[in-house]
Amino acid sequence: MDLESIVSRKSLGESHASIDASGRRGWKKLLAFMGPAYLVSVGYMDPGNWATDIAGGSQFGYTLIWVLLMSNMMALLLQSLSARLGVVRQLDLAQASRKSYPPIVNFCLWILAEVAIAACDLAEVLGMAIGLQLLFGLPLIWGVSLTVLDTLLLLVLQSYGMRKIEAFIIALVVIIGGAFFVEMLLAKPAFGELAKGFIPSLPNDQALYIAIGIIGATVMPHNLYLHSSLVQTRRIDNSEKGIWQAIKYNVIDSAIALNAAFFVNSAILVLAAATFFKNGLYEVSDIQNAHQLLAPMLGTALAPTLFGIALVAAGQSSTITGTLAGQIVMEGYLNLRIAPWLRRLITRVIAIIPAYIVILVYGEGKTGALLVLSQVVLSLQLGFAVIPLIHFTSDKKTMGIYAIKPWLKIAAWLIAAIIVSLNVKLVMQEISSWLTNAGDNAWMILTFAIPICVGAAMLLVYITAKPIIDSQALERIAKIPHGTAVTLAPIIEKPVYKKIAICVDFSNMDALTIASAIAQGGKEAQYVLLHVVETAGAMVYGSEIDDHESMQDQNALHDYSSQLQQQGFQAQIRIGYGNPRRRIPQLVKAFDADLLVMGAHGHKFLKDLIFGATVDTVRHRVNMPVFIVREKI
Repeated sequence: MDLESIVSRKSLGESHASIDASGRRGWKKLLAFMGPAYLVSVGYMDPGNWATDIAGGSQFGYTLIWVLLMSNMMALLLQSLSARLGVVRQLDLAQASRKSYPPIVNFCLWILAEVAIAACDLAEVLGMAIGLQLLFGLPLIWGVSLTVLDTLLLLVLQSYGMRKIEAFIIALVVIIGGAFFVEMLLAKPAFGELAKGFIPSLPNDQALYIAIGIIGATVMPHNLYLHSSLVQTRRIDNSEKGIWQAIKYNVIDSAIALNAAFFVNSAILVLAAATFFKNGLYEVSDIQNAHQLLAPMLGTALAPTLFGIALVAAGQSSTITGTLAGQIVMEGYLNLRIAPWLRRLITRVIAIIPAYIVILVYGEGKTGALLVLSQVVLSLQLGFAVIPLIHFTSDKKTMGIYAIKPWLKIAAWLIAAIIVSLNVKLVMQEISSWLTNAGDNAWMILTFAIPICVGAAMLLVYITAKPIIDSQALERIAKIPHGTAVTLAPIIEKPVYKKIAICVDFSNMDALTIASAIAQGGKEAQYVLLHVVETAGAMVYGSEIDDHESMQDQNALHDYSSQLQQQGFQAQIRIGYGNPRRRIPQLVKAFDADLLVMGAHGHKFLKDLIFGATVDTVRHRVNMPVFIVREKI
């Protein structure tokens, strides 16, 4: 293998095997697996869910609670498939799509996934702003502006470790659940009518619109990407028994977490039905009105306060979901890794723009409709995530004995058919309505909206039919954001230093960096090859991570080490996880090096902002000479 032929490998599996669950038994083993689904579940109780649940409960009473139950069952099955994909193939959904579809298809799927994440983030922005308004009287436009500040929330929490993040999330979930438990007691719902709500029915077209919004708010497409990544944070026994156990425990974890989310969503709908619908207030479709009416309806000022607190907790918790999902989707589909703070800021700015427009142009009263619309957008994107997921988990070639059974496959395809058919009906209904009301401007709909719908339909047909028609579907090997080990050229000896640390990033710079280091120490010195894994999972889980990319990186480091040892050099390896500007100095000091050699790629100011400047920060954090190697231009 020469310098020009960098061996490509699978894209990173964000968060596989970060917490050791292989040596535990009984309830301790279950506790070791519990965690990923809680991070996922917060997306199932975000402010977007509140808007659809309030609208459904106030307009149709308990009639649509069956939609919540159906959505929860859909979510449980789909999230279990997502977890299975991550455990077995050590790939998230975006990576698996990148390996299976042509680049243009993956680009389109990435755009749709980003639209879904932006729609979810829009709900978080509005929910947080509304919560601040309800609790403190802050104008909505200022609340929306303040949500920019929570873009760094996840980055701050990361510095305290993953266990602290999980504790923070669980605390928020407890606050939300506790608040609505008290609200339910105060509302005193009619349990007979509530039971009838589990019988499927759709009274009219508006009920269909709300039902699709509920599905979109509950079965969130970005959570499928996120879950397939987060389940890889558990280190498992890679035997057949160990993998089956991992699948089982992840299903249990999902069932507990998603049923908690189902309780919250049901409580919101029941609260709206028992207070607003019961008293003839059928037009309560936004969160602000619901908050204002709770006190007079329930006879206590405690109800709206609990409502506001729970809303703020929901907005903050779901922010973390969107942050990680956005990073995973971008890395998986585009093979592009940028600084987490920039990724978060981009998503939040995209979400803030429509919120500003609606508030400034149409007024605060339209934010409820915007929240419901954001959830309908999520539902419309679902098919483009669900269908590939079913194909991937059904494929015996890649999943082996862990491919889903026929009955599970039928259930999954039934769910996909329900989602797609409801969405097709809604799109046709909306397009028809637009054309009727457009008058002389109907040409705009025919010119723009119709082609987009046709293109989306063609893409959906393609991703559905391709694996069925082509039994030997193309497996595209996509590179991770860096390469892998390269063959080292013969090295000239010139001993100067005794303990030399060498940073490698599996690029064309490695050969020059290692050769330059060897020239300083020769065969008399000891060498340590350093690399830091920067995946989304590594950023969150830190030193506990042991995911697919880290395993590949260890293999690549061993490759370098073996090549050096064969040439008579004393070489060892060290791998770190998370932020390289912090981890490299720690690894260097632990080795007690007297020289650090790093490769520089000549990034300018803009690229430093996007990808992160490592060399300058590291050289100020070590107390030894730093040899910076640059490529010749």
